[in-house]
Amino acid sequence: MLKIYNTLAREKQVFTPIEPGKARMYVCGMTVYDFCHLGHARVMVVFDMVARWLRESGYDLTYVRNITDIDDKIIKRAAENREPIGALTSRFITAMNEDAARLGVQSPDIEPRATEFVPGMVHMIDTLVSKGLAYPVPNGDVYYSVRDFAAYGKLSGKSLEDLRAGERVDVDPNKRDPLDFVLWKAAKPGEPAWDSPWGQGRPGWHIECSAMSEHYLGEHFDIHGGGQDLQFPHHENEIAQSEGAHDHAFVNYWMHNGFIRVDNEKMSKSLGNFFTIRDVLQKYDAEVVRFFILRAHYRSPLNYSDAHLDDAKNALTGLYTALRGVAADLAPIDWTADYPVRFKAAMDDDFDSHGAITVLFELAKEVNKSRNPQLAGQLQQLAAMLGLLQRPPEAFLQAGAGEEGLSAAAVEQMIADRAAAKKAKNFAEADRIRNELTAAGIMLEDGPQGTTWRRG
Repeated sequence: MLKIYNTLAREKQVFTPIEPGKARMYVCGMTVYDFCHLGHARVMVVFDMVARWLRESGYDLTYVRNITDIDDKIIKRAAENREPIGALTSRFITAMNEDAARLGVQSPDIEPRATEFVPGMVHMIDTLVSKGLAYPVPNGDVYYSVRDFAAYGKLSGKSLEDLRAGERVDVDPNKRDPLDFVLWKAAKPGEPAWDSPWGQGRPGWHIECSAMSEHYLGEHFDIHGGGQDLQFPHHENEIAQSEGAHDHAFVNYWMHNGFIRVDNEKMSKSLGNFFTIRDVLQKYDAEVVRFFILRAHYRSPLNYSDAHLDDAKNALTGLYTALRGVAADLAPIDWTADYPVRFKAAMDDDFDSHGAITVLFELAKEVNKSRNPQLAGQLQQLAAMLGLLQRPPEAFLQAGAGEEGLSAAAVEQMIADRAAAKKAKNFAEADRIRNELTAAGIMLEDGPQGTTWRRG
């Protein structure tokens, strides 16, 4: 049975979908004003892994991941660049999709943009106002009244008093309570604006996800995911909005992935310690980055460094090396066999990709010893469920020559020259060629079938 750690319940719970055989999942996506960094990559890769396993487990999944294409940061960046907001957001949506594709992330079933759903947000805000859970103020803003929603704080596990004590908020004379949050922002000169009962304006950030998730998944759905930083206030506010509007449960299982850290601080644009996905992919193969993310359990913190990525590269190289030279038998997985049973047990235990990858390494060790096509097929097919090991081994092992690196053709020619030197018993020349290749990061492996090579 699949178990999910539910942030709301603070424990692992058996996954029981609202509708048998179907699963509905919403994940908070990106705010598109800049290139995505590795923290965003973790969200994309983790919930891609979750989606793949839900489908592998037989669920008919509907996966929605939104795009925030209007907010203060977007407006500010467009003004700084002196470009239209639509041009800015379209450019970075394209970049985001390119990055995701390189990381092997399958597209969500639905990817709504906030600007397309403003009328639905206005309707929900109007409902909250009519129920006394929200209030307009003279300048045209509308706020949610947290003191009037009795369950506020249940996701973060804090009382209103705790939250008020720890919350750093600007003093706003329009608010009834410092924790009240904005649902609708009155229009400012030169900013995008939509019509509403409270005048022209635009939605606050939190209301977007309540409206979009309801539109596609209904008022009550199975799984809501996102980064740990969204637990409060974003997801707490979503609960207040959606449950306040509809008077019943909003989401059954809340999932939050851990941070990526640099020098023990969360990677974020606000801290200036972030590495964009495309910067990292200039140095590391995209599958190495995906492997680096999935080798840790999704809820655990993940420390970024070149050393950790180098280690991930070496580990993934080991898995591909096990498949080298074996004609993998890709017959359907026998889920009663030892390795598949243990792989499934790990994934069913709160999507434990770390445990599942441990099984892959044990299986690779067996493939190295036995060269068994059936076991090689198991390795390749189980890894596919994590989006790994889907290239021919040579394509991974020999990839990576940059402008200054040796091309594959050059390496093959040097290997041929070395073979000729050995045949002529010119062992000094053969050693010289091998040393030159080693210095260029090319590892040679001599075997009965000849010499193979990979990049170190």
